[in-house]
Amino acid sequence: MTCFSFLDLVPVVEGGSVASALANAADLAAHAEDLGFTRYWVAEHHGMRGIASAATSVVIGHIAAATKTIRVGSGGIMLPNHAPLVIAEQFGTLDALFPGRIDLGLGRAPGSDQRVAAAIRRTLDSDPNAFPRDVMELQSYFADDGQTGIVATPGAGAQPQLYILGSSLYGAQVAAALGLPFAFASHFAPQMLDEALHIYRSHFRPSAVLDAPHAMAAFNIIAADTDAEAEFLASSLMQSFVALRTGNPRQLPPPVEGYVASLPPHFASALNDVLSASAIGAADTVTSAVKAFQARTHADEIIVACSVFDHEKRKRSLEITAEVFARL
Repeated sequence: MTCFSFLDLVPVVEGGSVASALANAADLAAHAEDLGFTRYWVAEHHGMRGIASAATSVVIGHIAAATKTIRVGSGGIMLPNHAPLVIAEQFGTLDALFPGRIDLGLGRAPGSDQRVAAAIRRTLDSDPNAFPRDVMELQSYFADDGQTGIVATPGAGAQPQLYILGSSLYGAQVAAALGLPFAFASHFAPQMLDEALHIYRSHFRPSAVLDAPHAMAAFNIIAADTDAEAEFLASSLMQSFVALRTGNPRQLPPPVEGYVASLPPHFASALNDVLSASAIGAADTVTSAVKAFQARTHADEIIVACSVFDHEKRKRSLEITAEVFARL
Protein backbone atom coordinates (compact mmCIF):
# COMPACT_ATOMS: atom_id res chain seq x y z
CA MET A 1 0.00 0.00 0.00
CA THR A 2 1.17 3.52 -0.74
CA CYS A 3 2.31 5.32 2.42
CA PHE A 4 0.67 8.63 3.22
CA SER A 5 2.29 11.53 5.05
CA PHE A 6 1.62 15.19 5.77
CA LEU A 7 3.30 18.46 4.81
CA ASP A 8 2.46 21.42 7.05
CA LEU A 9 3.41 24.98 6.10
CA VAL A 10 2.34 26.01 9.62
CA PRO A 11 0.00 28.68 8.25
CA VAL A 12 -0.63 31.89 10.14
CA VAL A 13 -4.27 32.72 9.49
CA GLU A 14 -5.64 36.22 9.22
CA GLY A 15 -6.42 37.42 12.73
CA GLY A 16 -4.19 34.70 14.18
CA SER A 17 -0.62 34.67 15.48
CA VAL A 18 2.60 32.72 15.14
CA ALA A 19 2.00 31.29 18.62
CA SER A 20 -1.41 29.93 17.65
CA ALA A 21 -0.03 28.56 14.36
CA LEU A 22 2.66 26.64 16.24
CA ALA A 23 0.16 25.35 18.80
CA ASN A 24 -2.09 24.19 15.97
CA ALA A 25 0.84 22.42 14.29
CA ALA A 26 1.58 20.40 17.43
CA ASP A 27 -2.09 19.51 17.84
CA LEU A 28 -2.43 18.57 14.17
CA ALA A 29 0.70 16.40 14.30
CA ALA A 30 -0.64 14.44 17.26
CA HIS A 31 -3.90 14.03 15.34
CA ALA A 32 -2.03 12.83 12.23
CA GLU A 33 -0.12 10.34 14.37
CA ASP A 34 -3.37 8.91 15.74
CA LEU A 35 -4.73 8.64 12.19
CA GLY A 36 -1.77 6.60 10.95
CA PHE A 37 0.17 9.12 8.86
CA THR A 38 3.76 7.96 8.28
CA ARG A 39 5.59 11.27 8.69
CA TYR A 40 4.92 14.95 9.38
CA TRP A 41 7.08 17.50 7.60
CA VAL A 42 7.43 21.27 7.84
CA ALA A 43 9.08 23.53 5.28
CA GLU A 44 11.59 26.38 5.42
CA HIS A 45 10.23 29.68 4.12
CA HIS A 46 11.45 33.16 5.01
CA GLY A 47 9.98 36.64 4.96
CA MET A 48 6.40 35.38 4.57
CA ARG A 49 3.79 36.64 7.03
CA GLY A 50 1.58 33.60 6.47
CA ILE A 51 4.14 30.86 7.26
CA ALA A 52 5.49 30.22 10.75
CA SER A 53 8.08 27.51 10.01
CA ALA A 54 11.12 29.66 9.14
CA ALA A 55 13.12 28.27 12.08
CA THR A 56 12.49 24.79 10.73
CA SER A 57 14.71 22.79 13.07
CA VAL A 58 13.11 24.44 16.11
CA VAL A 59 9.62 23.70 14.80
CA ILE A 60 10.57 20.07 14.16
CA GLY A 61 11.64 19.74 17.80
CA HIS A 62 8.37 21.32 18.92
CA ILE A 63 6.32 18.86 16.86
CA ALA A 64 8.40 15.82 17.79
CA ALA A 65 7.96 16.68 21.48
CA ALA A 66 4.18 16.74 20.99
CA THR A 67 4.12 13.28 19.37
CA LYS A 68 5.43 9.81 20.17
CA THR A 69 5.92 7.62 17.11
CA ILE A 70 5.34 9.53 13.87
CA ARG A 71 8.45 10.52 11.91
CA VAL A 72 9.02 14.28 11.90
CA GLY A 73 11.22 16.29 9.59
CA SER A 74 11.83 18.92 6.97
CA GLY A 75 10.18 19.22 3.61
CA GLY A 76 12.58 20.82 3.39
CA ILE A 77 15.64 22.55 4.70
CA MET A 78 16.85 24.92 1.96
CA LEU A 79 20.50 23.95 2.06
CA PRO A 80 21.91 26.98 0.16
CA ASN A 81 20.80 29.08 3.15
CA HIS A 82 23.02 27.17 5.58
CA ALA A 83 26.49 25.84 6.17
CA PRO A 84 26.22 22.01 6.03
CA LEU A 85 28.00 21.77 9.40
CA VAL A 86 25.26 23.82 11.07
CA ILE A 87 22.54 21.55 9.65
CA ALA A 88 24.53 18.49 10.77
CA GLU A 89 24.62 19.90 14.30
CA GLN A 90 20.93 20.82 14.31
CA PHE A 91 19.71 17.48 12.99
CA GLY A 92 22.27 15.59 15.05
CA THR A 93 20.67 17.24 18.07
CA LEU A 94 17.17 16.33 16.89
CA ASP A 95 18.25 12.74 16.22
CA ALA A 96 19.71 12.50 19.74
CA LEU A 97 16.50 13.86 21.26
CA PHE A 98 14.13 11.80 19.10
CA PRO A 99 16.11 8.78 17.86
CA GLY A 100 14.74 6.94 14.85
CA ARG A 101 12.12 9.60 14.11
CA ILE A 102 13.88 12.44 12.27
CA ASP A 103 13.81 13.09 8.50
CA LEU A 104 15.98 15.63 6.71
CA GLY A 105 14.54 16.68 3.36
CA LEU A 106 16.91 18.98 1.48
CA GLY A 107 16.01 21.55 -1.17
CA ARG A 108 18.02 23.88 -3.38
CA ALA A 109 15.70 26.90 -3.53
CA PRO A 110 16.33 29.80 -1.12
CA GLY A 111 12.78 29.71 0.28
CA SER A 112 12.34 33.41 -0.46
CA ASP A 113 14.01 36.13 -2.55
CA GLN A 114 17.55 37.47 -2.97
CA ARG A 115 17.09 40.12 -0.28
CA VAL A 116 16.21 37.50 2.31
CA ALA A 117 19.06 35.27 1.15
CA ALA A 118 21.45 38.17 1.74
CA ALA A 119 19.92 38.80 5.16
CA ILE A 120 20.57 35.17 6.07
CA ARG A 121 24.24 35.95 5.39
CA ARG A 122 24.62 33.32 2.68
CA THR A 123 25.63 34.03 -0.91
CA LEU A 124 23.71 31.95 -3.41
CA ASP A 125 26.28 29.95 -5.40
CA SER A 126 25.63 29.88 -9.13
CA ASP A 127 27.73 26.72 -9.51
CA PRO A 128 25.27 23.91 -10.35
CA ASN A 129 27.45 21.48 -8.42
CA ALA A 130 27.26 23.47 -5.18
CA PHE A 131 24.09 21.76 -3.95
CA PRO A 132 25.20 18.14 -4.41
CA ARG A 133 28.59 19.09 -2.91
CA ASP A 134 26.83 20.46 0.17
CA VAL A 135 24.67 17.32 0.43
CA MET A 136 27.76 15.09 0.32
CA GLU A 137 29.52 17.26 2.90
CA LEU A 138 26.48 16.89 5.15
CA GLN A 139 26.52 13.11 4.66
CA SER A 140 30.20 13.11 5.59
CA TYR A 141 29.50 14.83 8.92
CA PHE A 142 26.82 12.27 9.79
CA ALA A 143 29.06 9.36 8.72
CA ASP A 144 32.00 10.82 10.68
CA ASP A 145 34.29 9.53 7.95
CA GLY A 146 37.05 12.11 8.48
CA GLN A 147 36.77 13.61 5.00
CA THR A 148 36.10 17.12 6.27
CA GLY A 149 38.61 17.00 9.12
CA ILE A 150 35.84 18.17 11.47
CA VAL A 151 33.80 16.12 13.93
CA ALA A 152 30.24 17.43 14.09
CA THR A 153 29.09 17.37 17.70
CA PRO A 154 26.18 16.69 17.74
CA GLY A 155 25.92 15.14 14.28
CA ALA A 156 28.63 12.49 14.00
CA GLY A 157 26.93 9.11 13.95
CA ALA A 158 23.43 10.58 13.71
CA GLN A 159 21.07 8.83 11.31
CA PRO A 160 18.30 11.13 10.11
CA GLN A 161 16.74 9.88 6.89
CA LEU A 162 17.87 12.10 4.01
CA TYR A 163 15.59 13.04 1.11
CA ILE A 164 16.21 15.25 -1.91
CA LEU A 165 13.35 17.62 -2.71
CA GLY A 166 12.60 19.24 -6.02
CA SER A 167 10.11 21.13 -8.16
CA SER A 168 12.12 20.69 -11.38
CA LEU A 169 14.27 18.05 -13.06
CA TYR A 170 17.45 19.04 -11.20
CA GLY A 171 16.45 17.55 -7.85
CA ALA A 172 15.51 14.28 -9.57
CA GLN A 173 18.97 14.09 -11.12
CA VAL A 174 20.71 14.75 -7.79
CA ALA A 175 18.58 12.22 -5.90
CA ALA A 176 19.21 9.58 -8.57
CA ALA A 177 22.97 10.19 -8.66
CA LEU A 178 23.31 10.04 -4.86
CA GLY A 179 20.96 7.09 -4.41
CA LEU A 180 18.61 8.98 -2.08
CA PRO A 181 14.80 9.08 -1.87
CA PHE A 182 13.18 11.87 -3.88
CA ALA A 183 10.17 14.04 -3.09
CA PHE A 184 8.56 16.19 -5.79
CA ALA A 185 6.70 19.40 -4.88
CA SER A 186 3.73 18.75 -7.16
CA HIS A 187 1.35 20.42 -4.70
CA PHE A 188 2.45 23.80 -6.07
CA ALA A 189 4.60 23.00 -9.14
CA PRO A 190 3.05 20.00 -10.89
CA GLN A 191 4.22 20.80 -14.42
CA MET A 192 7.39 18.62 -14.45
CA LEU A 193 6.16 15.87 -12.15
CA ASP A 194 6.00 13.03 -14.68
CA GLU A 195 9.33 13.80 -16.31
CA ALA A 196 11.06 14.24 -12.95
CA LEU A 197 9.85 10.87 -11.68
CA HIS A 198 10.95 9.21 -14.93
CA ILE A 199 14.44 10.74 -14.70
CA TYR A 200 14.77 9.76 -11.05
CA ARG A 201 13.75 6.14 -11.59
CA SER A 202 15.65 5.59 -14.84
CA HIS A 203 18.92 7.12 -13.59
CA PHE A 204 18.82 5.88 -9.99
CA ARG A 205 22.10 4.49 -8.65
CA PRO A 206 21.80 2.17 -5.63
CA SER A 207 23.62 3.44 -2.55
CA ALA A 208 24.40 2.35 0.99
CA VAL A 209 21.22 4.17 1.97
CA LEU A 210 18.80 2.87 -0.65
CA ASP A 211 18.94 -0.07 -3.07
CA ALA A 212 15.94 0.96 -5.20
CA PRO A 213 14.20 4.27 -5.98
CA HIS A 214 11.75 5.66 -3.44
CA ALA A 215 9.58 8.40 -4.95
CA MET A 216 7.31 10.68 -2.96
CA ALA A 217 4.84 13.07 -4.60
CA ALA A 218 3.03 15.96 -2.91
CA PHE A 219 -0.73 16.27 -3.38
CA ASN A 220 -3.21 18.83 -2.05
CA ILE A 221 -6.21 17.29 -0.34
CA ILE A 222 -8.95 19.47 1.08
CA ALA A 223 -11.69 17.14 2.21
CA ALA A 224 -15.01 17.77 3.92
CA ASP A 225 -18.32 16.01 4.44
CA THR A 226 -19.67 17.42 1.15
CA ASP A 227 -18.09 18.53 -2.12
CA ALA A 228 -19.61 21.98 -1.68
CA GLU A 229 -18.09 22.46 1.76
CA ALA A 230 -14.66 21.34 0.52
CA GLU A 231 -14.82 23.78 -2.41
CA PHE A 232 -15.66 26.55 0.04
CA LEU A 233 -12.78 25.64 2.37
CA ALA A 234 -10.36 25.40 -0.57
CA SER A 235 -10.96 29.04 -1.45
CA SER A 236 -8.49 30.01 1.30
CA LEU A 237 -5.70 28.10 -0.46
CA MET A 238 -6.79 29.52 -3.80
CA GLN A 239 -6.65 33.08 -2.53
CA SER A 240 -3.18 32.44 -1.14
CA PHE A 241 -1.91 31.07 -4.45
CA VAL A 242 -3.26 34.06 -6.37
CA ALA A 243 -1.78 36.48 -3.83
CA LEU A 244 1.62 34.77 -4.03
CA ARG A 245 1.66 34.67 -7.83
CA THR A 246 0.81 38.36 -8.02
CA GLY A 247 3.60 39.32 -5.62
CA ASN A 248 1.38 39.98 -2.61
CA PRO A 249 1.84 37.06 -0.20
CA ARG A 250 -0.49 37.25 2.77
CA GLN A 251 -1.66 35.39 5.83
CA LEU A 252 -4.09 32.55 5.10
CA PRO A 253 -7.43 34.27 4.45
CA PRO A 254 -10.86 33.02 5.49
CA PRO A 255 -12.82 31.16 2.81
CA VAL A 256 -15.29 32.97 0.57
CA GLU A 257 -18.18 31.68 -1.50
CA GLY A 258 -17.85 31.66 -5.28
CA TYR A 259 -14.17 32.65 -5.32
CA VAL A 260 -13.20 30.96 -8.59
CA ALA A 261 -16.19 32.43 -10.40
CA SER A 262 -15.05 35.91 -9.31
CA LEU A 263 -11.62 35.57 -10.96
CA PRO A 264 -10.67 36.85 -14.42
CA PRO A 265 -10.33 33.91 -16.84
CA HIS A 266 -6.50 34.01 -16.97
CA PHE A 267 -6.28 33.81 -13.16
CA ALA A 268 -8.78 30.94 -13.06
CA SER A 269 -6.77 29.09 -15.71
CA ALA A 270 -3.48 29.61 -13.84
CA LEU A 271 -5.10 28.44 -10.62
CA ASN A 272 -6.40 25.33 -12.35
CA ASP A 273 -2.87 24.54 -13.57
CA VAL A 274 -1.16 25.02 -10.21
CA LEU A 275 -3.81 22.91 -8.44
CA SER A 276 -3.80 20.09 -10.97
CA ALA A 277 -2.26 17.78 -8.34
CA SER A 278 -5.14 18.27 -5.93
CA ALA A 279 -8.31 16.67 -4.62
CA ILE A 280 -11.09 18.87 -3.28
CA GLY A 281 -14.30 17.25 -2.12
CA ALA A 282 -16.00 14.63 0.00
CA ALA A 283 -14.53 11.16 0.56
CA ASP A 284 -15.71 9.62 -2.72
CA THR A 285 -14.42 12.55 -4.76
CA VAL A 286 -11.06 12.47 -2.99
CA THR A 287 -10.79 8.69 -3.39
CA SER A 288 -11.23 8.93 -7.15
CA ALA A 289 -8.65 11.70 -7.43
CA VAL A 290 -6.08 9.90 -5.27
CA LYS A 291 -6.55 6.69 -7.27
CA ALA A 292 -5.94 8.58 -10.50
CA PHE A 293 -2.87 10.35 -9.08
CA GLN A 294 -1.41 7.07 -7.85
CA ALA A 295 -2.08 5.36 -11.19
CA ARG A 296 -0.32 8.27 -12.91
CA THR A 297 2.73 8.52 -10.65
CA HIS A 298 3.11 5.06 -9.04
CA ALA A 299 4.44 7.01 -6.06
CA ASP A 300 5.80 4.98 -3.18
CA GLU A 301 4.47 7.65 -0.88
CA ILE A 302 2.02 10.53 -1.19
CA ILE A 303 2.62 13.50 1.07
CA VAL A 304 -0.54 15.49 1.60
CA ALA A 305 -0.74 19.28 1.88
CA CYS A 306 -3.86 20.85 3.35
CA SER A 307 -4.25 24.58 3.97
CA VAL A 308 -7.59 25.25 5.66
CA PHE A 309 -8.44 28.40 7.62
CA ASP A 310 -10.41 26.72 10.43
CA HIS A 311 -8.27 24.39 12.56
CA GLU A 312 -11.07 21.95 13.38
CA LYS A 313 -12.09 21.76 9.72
CA ARG A 314 -8.45 21.04 8.89
CA LYS A 315 -8.42 18.19 11.40
CA ARG A 316 -11.59 16.85 9.84
CA SER A 317 -9.93 16.98 6.42
CA LEU A 318 -7.10 14.79 7.75
CA GLU A 319 -9.63 12.32 9.17
CA ILE A 320 -11.32 11.95 5.79
CA THR A 321 -7.93 11.69 4.09
CA ALA A 322 -6.90 8.85 6.41
CA GLU A 323 -10.20 7.09 5.65
CA VAL A 324 -9.53 7.42 1.92
CA PHE A 325 -6.07 5.86 2.19
CA ALA A 326 -7.47 3.08 4.37
CA ARG A 327 -9.91 2.30 1.53
CA LEU A 328 -7.04 2.13 -0.94
